[in-house]
Amino acid sequence: MNHPHSGDDALTHLRADGTAYVVDVSAKPITAREASAAGRVMLSAAAVSALRDGTVAKGDALAVARIAGLQAVKRTPDLIPLAHPIAVHGASVDLDVTDDGVEIRATARTADRTGIEMEALTAVAVAALALIDMIKAVDKHARITDVRVIAKSGGRSGDWTES
Repeated sequence: MNHPHSGDDALTHLRADGTAYVVDVSAKPITAREASAAGRVMLSAAAVSALRDGTVAKGDALAVARIAGLQAVKRTPDLIPLAHPIAVHGASVDLDVTDDGVEIRATARTADRTGIEMEALTAVAVAALALIDMIKAVDKHARITDVRVIAKSGGRSGDWTES
């Protein structure tokens, strides 16, 4: 089993004996950090039409999904067991209706000691779940796909963008 500090590819949330722990980041410097994530909700033509026409029976599905994603950013350490509680200094969630579903993109920002990728990913995932909840009467086969980090900046590992 890899020790938490045995190299860049080590599983940093596992001790040498394999048990989980929350990594101590108290000695790390506070730096500005940002992460963006994206994902999709694949929908039927009828569901896309309902979103475009504003005829979803439950109401404004896109607004509900956006707010759910923003709330999720702030609740990430409650949902992801080993995520650090960090200060969230900014967040955005954008939804774009396409011909086959909805593209979701979230960006989260902090000035803290550890990254904010999990917050961006959680925003996308929860926005997608909320969208499915809003549209399920129209499309029982909606599915979430391609949730991933697409960019990050700040911190020791530097900047990265999906190519």
